[in-house]
Amino acid sequence: MSADKDLISVQQARDLVEAAHRAQAEVARFDQAKIDRICDAMAQAALRDSPRVAALAGEETGYGIAEDKQVKNQFSAEIVWNYFKNLRTVGVVSETKDVVEIASPRGVVCGIIPSTNPTSTAIFKILIAIKSRNAIVLSPHPSAARCINETTKTMREAGIKEGLPADAIGCMTTATIEGTEALMKHKMTAVILATGGIGLVRAAYSSGKPAFGVGPGNVPVFVERSADVPKAVQDILTGKSFDNGTICASEQAIVVYAPIEMAVREQFKLQGAHFLSQSEADQLAKVVTTPQRSLNPAIVGKSVEKIAGMAGLSVPPGTRCLMADVSGVGRDFPLSMEKLSPILAFYVEDGIERGAARCNEILHYGGMGHTAGIHTRSREAAIRYGAEMPASRITVNTPTTHGAIGFSTALPPSMTLGCGSWGGNVTSDNVSPLHLMDIKRVAFETRPVASKRPAVTAQATATPMPTPPPQTQPAISASRPAATSATTAPKVSREEIAAIVDRFLANRQPEPSPLPAPPPRAETTRADAGNGAARVQASAPSSNGRQAADFVSEDDVKRAIQKGEKIYVGPKTIITPSARDIGDPAEVFAKV
Repeated sequence: MSADKDLISVQQARDLVEAAHRAQAEVARFDQAKIDRICDAMAQAALRDSPRVAALAGEETGYGIAEDKQVKNQFSAEIVWNYFKNLRTVGVVSETKDVVEIASPRGVVCGIIPSTNPTSTAIFKILIAIKSRNAIVLSPHPSAARCINETTKTMREAGIKEGLPADAIGCMTTATIEGTEALMKHKMTAVILATGGIGLVRAAYSSGKPAFGVGPGNVPVFVERSADVPKAVQDILTGKSFDNGTICASEQAIVVYAPIEMAVREQFKLQGAHFLSQSEADQLAKVVTTPQRSLNPAIVGKSVEKIAGMAGLSVPPGTRCLMADVSGVGRDFPLSMEKLSPILAFYVEDGIERGAARCNEILHYGGMGHTAGIHTRSREAAIRYGAEMPASRITVNTPTTHGAIGFSTALPPSMTLGCGSWGGNVTSDNVSPLHLMDIKRVAFETRPVASKRPAVTAQATATPMPTPPPQTQPAISASRPAATSATTAPKVSREEIAAIVDRFLANRQPEPSPLPAPPPRAETTRADAGNGAARVQASAPSSNGRQAADFVSEDDVKRAIQKGEKIYVGPKTIITPSARDIGDPAEVFAKV
């Protein structure tokens, strides 16, 4: 049965990607107005349906709190969309005098959806994919397949009404590891958005496709000595208890500056946290981790009451969070890991340097590159702390849960948070439609490049044409007057032109090879001909002893340039148009 399910999943992945690829070719031709109408309709539909799919997600997964899941859905459908709705994603998206940027979609996006934030992540990924003119196929976590498919259906139907091809949004109904791998590795899959466990993210990066994967978030928060303690504690509990801690950016460990330890403890107790004794903490650690010392999925997103019952603990009614004093970080201290539940580790350190060092240690144990937080009244302290953290987001005086995703900060709102090179991710950004576009840049020259050789026109590089017969030469010269040079000649009668051309043709003789020595006539300007080419015909010497050429061809100019010579011209010199095109820029001509 399992093998049959895997085969069904693989075939479904192939069918969905191929259909999405065809649909994306149509979506890529949509203008900005149509794309925005489609996305707006989908966002509105997701917003209207957010209570229903939030409740469905809670029922199906057993994680979190339905009301909080609804808030996350609203965040994706409203705040995310309002932030990006005016973003240009079609055609020219940016233009200066020197650089023009043109957006291009990537193709078919593979969207991996987790069970912890299923419907909100599906809404988010569908919106940013279509906004950037891609198609998308979702692979839902098996334990959340129904609510993710329902969310997809709602948004797809709204998009179809505005002209979106039905196959531009797909979602697997039978999701297995084999099917997800087939989706990621399919030749028509262009890019992967992977949100999930570290194993799945690694699979995305090893698929051979560009991938935006996100890592775990073992988030430390430092309460510095200048902090507004009541507000700091309020923010920490708000973030930690939101949806029972299922957002990866939620607080996992609190590091307190030693002189304010007692004030912080008292505030936690006043605001609904419960500190465990050492023996109680040991009991809790046994249910938080598995025998392999990994996180026990049975406690993820569960309430305080549920977890306490599993650990055999008794806690006061209305407890918002379980807190345990922890003396170290690592495998020997199970509560120092990412817990994805309303449980906090509590540390005390003396000084900002030691506090930052402890936070750094916590990040290194399963949270590299994700998020860190600080509560302080000192902007300088916040920046010093941030400089020390191997984290992509450092939130200040706000719940890390809400601050990292851009709900309570000015960060781009996102449900996919990159962890940078620290976490083995390709980006440290909050992922957005910008990451699902390729940008072409049309760049104009701003700094001319010096060249040792003059530019040669297309006419000059073509195969030299034979000299026209005498009766056509005057007409050509008359139609292309040489008015761009100081050597411009006065008008010459047609009879004089004909006589000069006749004389030139009569004297044109092929020269034997090797070339004979030039005649000992000082200042005679000529371009030696090779392979039967013509010479520059010279008139009698002028008053300064130099002779002006009667007729100059393209070949004459090329030879003069090659030898570094000048061609002397006078008022009656005939210069062919192509010869002037080459000679003027090279400054070959000199007046006698």
